[in-house]
Amino acid sequence: MVSADVYLRHKPLEVSMDTLFYDGQCPLCAREINMLRKLETGNLVFADIHAQENRKGLLPDKEAMLRRLHLLTGDGQWVIGLPANVRAWSHTRYGFMFATLLWPVIYPIASRVYESWADRRYERKYACQACGIDS
Repeated sequence: MVSADVYLRHKPLEVSMDTLFYDGQCPLCAREINMLRKLETGNLVFADIHAQENRKGLLPDKEAMLRRLHLLTGDGQWVIGLPANVRAWSHTRYGFMFATLLWPVIYPIASRVYESWADRRYERKYACQACGIDS
């Protein structure tokens, strides 16, 4: 559990808002974040994983955050992976469409697809000895 004392780059984490942590060095991620920024209703904070200071102890390690989408809810709960994506999109008028991905019949398949895609994206972008991700 992370307290509301966590500070993002220059802005304190607002307890009433969800914070979406994203990979600012990923072109595909940047496109989705730009779309979310345009469509969201003002209750979602965006935080580039690479711009975070003081990660140790306050946030999950950098590699974990780069492997799966992370969202910190306003009440301090972490939502990870496909549910984080659905929750982020719930801040737009299109949230109802994304919510179907969490239905019991759809979720197991959608989750496997998301995890496969996320693993592949991570491996292509970061999984090399020379890259040296600092956690």
